[in-house]
Amino acid sequence: MQAIRLVEPDRSWKNAYLSFYEEWKKSQEQMVPWVISREPYNFEGMLTFLNDQKIGIGLSDGWVKSSTYWLMDADDQVVGVVNIRHDLNEHLLNAGGHIGYGIRPSARGNRYAVAMLALALGKAKDLGISRALVVCDSDNISSKRTILRNGGIPDKDYIEEDGNRVNRFWIEL
Repeated sequence: MQAIRLVEPDRSWKNAYLSFYEEWKKSQEQMVPWVISREPYNFEGMLTFLNDQKIGIGLSDGWVKSSTYWLMDADDQVVGVVNIRHDLNEHLLNAGGHIGYGIRPSARGNRYAVAMLALALGKAKDLGISRALVVCDSDNISSKRTILRNGGIPDKDYIEEDGNRVNRFWIEL
């Protein structure tokens, strides 16, 4: 895989991010991680929101600080987004984990997720996280493989109120 890297959201990547967002919206799939569901048409406002999330300004009750990065390919296209929660609350410990990530539909199957999670684990370590919790729905076989390829050690599953089974994995950093 050539020259992929995580970058902090920045106005210089506006067109690349809008392309990523619009492709995902068109797919009508659930937007993962949660931060990509924020409409980016007020791009400066979205960048401010993401920065505020990183430093803890204006967090909703029960939310924790989080850092968002975009995975850029060799052609400077946004192929994925990862959101790293700095701490865990009860909900995140059960069903959210430290790291949420998603790859744009047209870029899946190219092992971008494996590489992005590996890079995100380095960022998590830089944040002082020594043991990262990464989760996925039990029917998401691709995500489960991605987590296992990055050293995930299975922990007890969590069953959500709607019956959905969440597989939980710890990764030592």
